Amino acid sequence: MQDKSRKRHIAKAVTWRIVGTIDTILLSWIISGNPFTGLKIGFAEVITKMILYYFHERIWFKANVPESKKRHLYKTLTWRVLGTIDTMLWAWIISGNPLTGLKIGFAEVVTKMILYYLHERTWYKINFGLDKRKSNA
Repeated sequence: MQDKSRKRHIAKAVTWRIVGTIDTILLSWIISGNPFTGLKIGFAEVITKMILYYFHERIWFKANVPESKKRHLYKTLTWRVLGTIDTMLWAWIISGNPLTGLKIGFAEVVTKMILYYLHERTWYKINFGLDKRKSNA
């Protein structure tokens, strides 16, 4: 089960990163007013976010929290904290302005939580990398 679950977590990390990067690029462009700043911020965080997301998935996989909509909500909240900090730091570094970093980070809190929850619910319906479903949620 370990090998299958690792493949699942890598697949989830990649699909989430695609969704998350598009959202970051668009928000960064809108807030900074510069499409190139948006692209730089979006692409700078691709690697750090995939690494953070993979470990977030591994921790939650081992966590003793039953499968449910509440679990998906808790995962959404914990991931958003990590993701927002990462985005704010990259936005600050790239824009050179800590206020821009804060604005982009706070703006994506809402969009990313909605998108992440939908991503989690979608992946819950996919059995890739699972021997069997633990329980119904």
